[in-house]
Amino acid sequence: MTSLLAAIAHHLSPECYAMSVSPAVLMRLVASAHTVAEKAGAIVRKVLHSGELGIVEKTGANDLQTLADRLAQQSICASLSRHFPKITIIGEEDLPAEEIKEDLIESGFSEEILQKTCPEEYSGLKEEELVVWVDPLDGTKEYTEASRCLHHQTEAQIPSKGSDTSQPYSTALWLLDNVTVLIGIAYGGRAIAGVINQPFYNYERGAGAALGRTMWGMPGLGAFGFQLRDVPGDRRIVTTTRSHSNKVVTDCVDAMEPHEVVRVGGAGNKIIQLVEGKASAYVFASPGCKKWDTCAPEAILHAVGGKLTDMHGNAYCYDANVKHMNSAGVLATLRNHEYYVSRVPQSVLQALKSE
Repeated sequence: MTSLLAAIAHHLSPECYAMSVSPAVLMRLVASAHTVAEKAGAIVRKVLHSGELGIVEKTGANDLQTLADRLAQQSICASLSRHFPKITIIGEEDLPAEEIKEDLIESGFSEEILQKTCPEEYSGLKEEELVVWVDPLDGTKEYTEASRCLHHQTEAQIPSKGSDTSQPYSTALWLLDNVTVLIGIAYGGRAIAGVINQPFYNYERGAGAALGRTMWGMPGLGAFGFQLRDVPGDRRIVTTTRSHSNKVVTDCVDAMEPHEVVRVGGAGNKIIQLVEGKASAYVFASPGCKKWDTCAPEAILHAVGGKLTDMHGNAYCYDANVKHMNSAGVLATLRNHEYYVSRVPQSVLQALKSE
């Protein structure tokens, strides 16, 4: 066997030989991002349980940053940079350069991901060709509201999922459904892999339950960590913003003629609604979302046959030098994307210029 390997190596360039005996760079990056996202999710839970969120307003009351945002981003960026020093990482939080504590570093790789075969079109990618978009805590507003509820023991009537009736739910726990950690990977301007960690998944099982789950996907390979489902029947269920609505947003949602509207927080959470059959379309006719909100979710959605575009039906570009704002809104679907694009009112298209 040793002589066979030596013979093979003799006829291969160093780069090809390295690829023949180790996983592709992209697979190693995704395998690292998976464990890094889980570490970030644990940080998000720990800060919440401490009750010391360290909240600061960035541009206003609906644009907040917490200690969890800061620590999770430091952990993600430092961990990925240590293994992949040539990748470009763009994080949501504008943080000062400082030495990162060693306990924030995650060095592990998902063995399950390393065992999978990289799609041929991505197998030769180099570190320096990849751009990583990071939202360390998507759904910060809901996260801060949940913390206030938890520490004031507030209860409220929350609509039950999938029904028009109401039943008692802990406000805090329902809000925590909205929180995700997002790590998206782009090449050539396209979202080619994504990891989403949902730190508080499984909360309904009560005290002692293992919290959190991580899903990931790559077009050409598939998506993992969840059960893909379609919305039952021909129902049009639209998910949209919970806290950033206006007349343009509302008019566009109404134009879809939905049977039901689900208002939740977080772009990552809305894509989860789509792939788990809780919504047919994610409609947000506003320039509120940014590239770190949509890169990871878009990759996962594409991996299962879905689509994410602006309100004009045009794809977003995730190159390192693009503007961060998704200025023409977000329209995402698992099926029938063209139908929803066709329903966007002309007034909305005029209000939101495509990039």
